[in-house]
Amino acid sequence: MIDINYILENKEYVKEALKKKLYEADIDGLCSLVNEKRNLQRKVEENQAKQNKLSKSVPMVKKEGGDVASIFASVKELANENKIAEEKLKTLTDQINSIVNALPNLPDPDLLPGGKENNVPIYYNLEKPDFKFPIKSHVDLAESIGLIDYERGAKVGGHGEWFYTNLGARLEWALLNYFIETHINDGFEMMLVPHLLNYESGFTAGQFPKFEEDVFVLKDMEPFKFLLPTAETALVNYYRNEILSEDQLPKKFFAYSPCYRKEAGAYRSEERGMIRGYQFNKVEMVEYTKDNESDIAFEELVNKARTLMEGLGLHFRISKLAAGDCSHSMARTYDIEVYLPSLGIYKEVSSVSNARDYQARRGKMRYKDKDGKMHFMHTLNGSGLATSRVFPAILEQYQQEDGSVLVPEVLQKYMGGIKVLKPIK
Repeated sequence: MIDINYILENKEYVKEALKKKLYEADIDGLCSLVNEKRNLQRKVEENQAKQNKLSKSVPMVKKEGGDVASIFASVKELANENKIAEEKLKTLTDQINSIVNALPNLPDPDLLPGGKENNVPIYYNLEKPDFKFPIKSHVDLAESIGLIDYERGAKVGGHGEWFYTNLGARLEWALLNYFIETHINDGFEMMLVPHLLNYESGFTAGQFPKFEEDVFVLKDMEPFKFLLPTAETALVNYYRNEILSEDQLPKKFFAYSPCYRKEAGAYRSEERGMIRGYQFNKVEMVEYTKDNESDIAFEELVNKARTLMEGLGLHFRISKLAAGDCSHSMARTYDIEVYLPSLGIYKEVSSVSNARDYQARRGKMRYKDKDGKMHFMHTLNGSGLATSRVFPAILEQYQQEDGSVLVPEVLQKYMGGIKVLKPIK
């Protein structure tokens, strides 16, 4: 969440920053509520001080033979005033929290305003593949080679589900092994995370309350549980309500998990096959850093995602997202987008984002510096990588005229040395 004191001290900047993110918020109204609460709190404290002073005077008045009835009446009146005021304070606090909890993270100042139309490609890897024969889509290739069974997937799970079969399952697992081995070699700590999360986890990650409808909620469970939409949601809660020491940072984690998302339901013709599904596999990277080191960590995560894609020998680009295309919790995001020849478009395979202190404030995740001063940690995340679009891109970019597909060299050792995926005869 955004620091309320920062909002009060930088009201006009916050207004403009939220506009860049295409978010409408009544910041003037919020500030008025905060000031009303502070004035009322001050009044309560003054009343309490008067009550204490009057109460302390009772023994002396009694000793001097005075009438204490008026003192008790005044104390009672002040107590009644405070009871009413405290009820109002609770209402104001709930109103303020409701507004602040819904606010998105402020975008970094260098981001362009607006939505994805203002995203800027900043890096391209390799040239677009140039085929001298009619190309096939990843759907047709996967079916002809026997890698994916869409029909039986739909039968078993419904639209947007599939089976990885035989060499398709092995190719999927090869990708995951390649990602995992690379992260371990780079010094990241491997984690396997829970798939059922509580409300506080969704709130800390910034998905709740605004995006609760995007996740699969297990409605019959008490207390509230939802299915993991990404390993990030679990990993960024690892230190929730904890205080670390400065020398414990940075913390670098990665986790493999299936991801479950409702948003996959809106299908477009360009999203056939496994481009968008309710369940997909992903390796996620998360870093916790000191508040002055997250920019370095951001570049590290971008470079890690880029290096993984370069290792696969695929044509892709990196785009710097405009403020309005960054997700709710993030201050900046770069997308790694792979090219799909059959569609002639780029599709995201990784988003690398810096949340700065937004998630840490929501989850009360802090660290103590060498002087004993408390700071909120910064949290970052990046896909490293999601397979459901890398897999199709490999099929399409590595396809051959005879309908076969070459296996990228870095994956061959995980495939038992298989170099070519051939159509089923």
